[in-house]
Amino acid sequence: MKHSLAFVFPGQGSQSQGMLAELAAAWPQVEATFAEVSEYVGCDLWALVNEGPLETLNQTENTQPAMLAAGVAVWRCWQAADGPNPRLMAGHSLGEYSALVAAGALSLPDAATLVAERARAMQAAVAPEAGAMAALIGLDDATVITLCAEQANGEVLEAVNFNAPGQVVIAGERPAVERALAAAKSAGAKRVLLLAVSVPSHCALMRPAAEVLHTALADCVIQAPAIPVLHNVHAAPVTDPQGIREILAQQLYSPVRWVETIQAMAKQGVQQIIEAGPGKALTGLNKRIDKTLTTYPVFDPEGLTAAFAEV
Repeated sequence: MKHSLAFVFPGQGSQSQGMLAELAAAWPQVEATFAEVSEYVGCDLWALVNEGPLETLNQTENTQPAMLAAGVAVWRCWQAADGPNPRLMAGHSLGEYSALVAAGALSLPDAATLVAERARAMQAAVAPEAGAMAALIGLDDATVITLCAEQANGEVLEAVNFNAPGQVVIAGERPAVERALAAAKSAGAKRVLLLAVSVPSHCALMRPAAEVLHTALADCVIQAPAIPVLHNVHAAPVTDPQGIREILAQQLYSPVRWVETIQAMAKQGVQQIIEAGPGKALTGLNKRIDKTLTTYPVFDPEGLTAAFAEV
């Protein structure tokens, strides 16, 4: 039932070569959506997704618009199948833009322009190799926050993605992140993993990028969402267009509070969640956050059919 349904959209990191190819073979909305985004970013994203090379797809300035297109494409397929509207929406980091397009707050052309500017600003904010991100598995939030404070030594080092209980991503200046990795092992982390990313997202190093994005947002038309979108910064909806502008800028240097977002959905009666986009990253996180919720990953015809039959 729509009253217990939510949609979530994955962000950077869920991309893969060939993503949504099977869905595109069955639903023309996929290629049409990629073509629309491509027009505004100056790159044939569908060709890049299908032909590669993967290292080019994985560059931030290409990944972000490609993932925007992927999320919106799945949403459009859902609409074309007459799927019920969800009660709530959210997106993980970049996925928040897909959610805002689906909710009617942003047009896809405006979102494509914003995401392209966002990616360029993030890449320009930190010198190559100067920043880093790492996932820490098996430590609670408080331990990770304390560890970051202890290992910063005057450098930027922050807990930036609260993805699931016992799974926190940190970001900051590379030497500080490397110190934190060693300290996390000593603190009993089950696993530590330096992430293959080109920018340290959601930490204070992104404040210059946020200033650039804030300027771009000022020129963008934003409407009140027709469906509430829970934002990463505080896991709550924002209906005022100016408030949305402010929170999208803040998002660049603020933690992604995914655990709180999924918990907020459950508190508002959500029982079923559709992950709209390639992969199953959010499906895995959601299971760890609340086992009473059911998440359906939709990135191919089988997933779309299965989700449609259940909700």
